[in-house]
Amino acid sequence: MPHPHIKFWLALVRVPGVGPLAIQRLLAHFPLECIFQASRSSLSGKGFSDKLIDALQNPPWDLVEQDLVWLEQPENFAITLEDEAYPEALREIASPPPVLFVKGNPELLRWPQIGMVGSRNPSTIGTRIAFEFARALAEAGFVITSGMALGIDAASHRGALDAGGFTIAVAGTGLDRVYPACHKQLATDIAGSGALISEFPPGTGAKAGHFPRRNRIISGLCQGLLVVEAALQSGSLITARLALEQNREVFAIPGSIHNPLARGCNALIRQGAKLVETVEDIFEELGQYNQLYKPIATQIGQTALDLEQQNLLKLIPYSPITVDNLVQESGYSVETVSSMLLVLELQGYIAAAAGGSYYRIQ
Repeated sequence: MPHPHIKFWLALVRVPGVGPLAIQRLLAHFPLECIFQASRSSLSGKGFSDKLIDALQNPPWDLVEQDLVWLEQPENFAITLEDEAYPEALREIASPPPVLFVKGNPELLRWPQIGMVGSRNPSTIGTRIAFEFARALAEAGFVITSGMALGIDAASHRGALDAGGFTIAVAGTGLDRVYPACHKQLATDIAGSGALISEFPPGTGAKAGHFPRRNRIISGLCQGLLVVEAALQSGSLITARLALEQNREVFAIPGSIHNPLARGCNALIRQGAKLVETVEDIFEELGQYNQLYKPIATQIGQTALDLEQQNLLKLIPYSPITVDNLVQESGYSVETVSSMLLVLELQGYIAAAAGGSYYRIQ
């Protein structure tokens, strides 16, 4: 059942120009139900601007009614700062969202979470790493939290779903909309076994300013934030900075000095982020949650290779090498090398490159 004061909370987040910090100030001076009854003089005496006072004295009750209709639909919820169900980790940040709109399972908001962010245009390797780390972390019992953007975000959500685990997508729009639109099915899958959440009420479209606000929620909900492939100017670095400000652990996957998508992660590591090569590197820093996870293979996706396959793998660098070069360096026949390359590719150790070359990915 919705909280009896929910209509006042909905009105607060609907009033134009009233953000989380202004709502905190209002609640510090007035009981919730009295804010909209307060006189102009009492509001002005507390230092509120004429523009904000005008907005408070003309709240959009018609939009509040629409929100209440949205809340009547199955699996739709609104959790306010005064609710016990509000996640404690998020309540502790500097500007917690006054209301969290939820589609799916709101209980997951209070579970231990790992945030995962990164490039919207990742490499094939980056996408695979995000998917496999998310899958392993979800198998270990963590909820995977991300922003449902293209690239690393989407791969992270899909990895958690593939594991049969739970994932939370923090949206920069109202939950009656999906951004980007191509993720409609992904949003449906997430809501079905996890949760979509937003601080923006239904009907809110995508605006550039919404996404930094969304990022503080991703970092605020999680116990640790993992960055997978980020350029130096990436929005993921903003999320990492927010995580540090919120006293969260920050993890980063290192990459080649020649890869522009690795420079943001490498910079984070220089600044003190934990260098991560395996999920155990994350578990080491989150020891208080060690009851969650069971032993996982140190190298994600790795399975046993015979001696010849191991020897060939050692010859394959993380940059492309041709089959002819491998034949020359290994001493094996073309047929033997080609057969072993197929096995190594199927098991996820290498990937094919242009011109019949291969490079190592783990």
